[in-house]
Amino acid sequence: MLTMRPALLDLRPGDRVLDLGCGRGRHTYAFYWSDTPLKVTGLDLSEAEVKATAHGFFDLPPPSPSPLRSATLTAGDAAKLPFRDGAFDAVVCSEVLEHVSDPDAVLDEIVRITRPGGRVALSVPRYWPEKICWTLSADYHNTPGGHVRIFREEALRGSARRAGLRFFARHWAHALHSPYWWLQCALWHRKDRSRAVAAYRRFLEWDLMKRPWLTRGLETALNPVLGKSLVVYFHRPAQ
Repeated sequence: MLTMRPALLDLRPGDRVLDLGCGRGRHTYAFYWSDTPLKVTGLDLSEAEVKATAHGFFDLPPPSPSPLRSATLTAGDAAKLPFRDGAFDAVVCSEVLEHVSDPDAVLDEIVRITRPGGRVALSVPRYWPEKICWTLSADYHNTPGGHVRIFREEALRGSARRAGLRFFARHWAHALHSPYWWLQCALWHRKDRSRAVAAYRRFLEWDLMKRPWLTRGLETALNPVLGKSLVVYFHRPAQ
């Protein structure tokens, strides 16, 4: 389930890509197995998530071999990244900034490790679907490790601009997931035993695996209105 659109990052064979806050590795896998061979690094604060991502590599068939293709995984703090200046041609940071106490510090680090002329993709929960979640359930955002802020697009783009990035594209993603999260929030204290929540989860899993044209087309049409995630793309100006 990809949130980013790799084509917008203008990646070339052998480019170095960081999946910052990789979680269970969905974007790490996508970049590693792409037709364009890339040198991919996945980093997450959670060692358990990094280990789970590492195990996932053994569950998938090997990609086409290339000396320009590699994958590295590590645990680390997004506000204190263990990489040299300009280490990456592209950085993706998907659904991370809403969790951190100082997003500006993370953006500063992203800019530092992105080479001049490189590209950055950021995604966060879209303001109004996220606001509904917060309204329906206080526990949704008070859960340890949960969301600590809601971003407006203008504020996120402004923070990125002040950090030294220049905006060039945006889109929205996962419209079919917004009602699922509203349902979970409305039934928060009994969501784990709710038949409605379980049925919607099965629908999303079916859609993810089968990708029928009807639901794919429906989500594409609804994303500008109902998309759960806002995705914005930037470049670091060449110096």
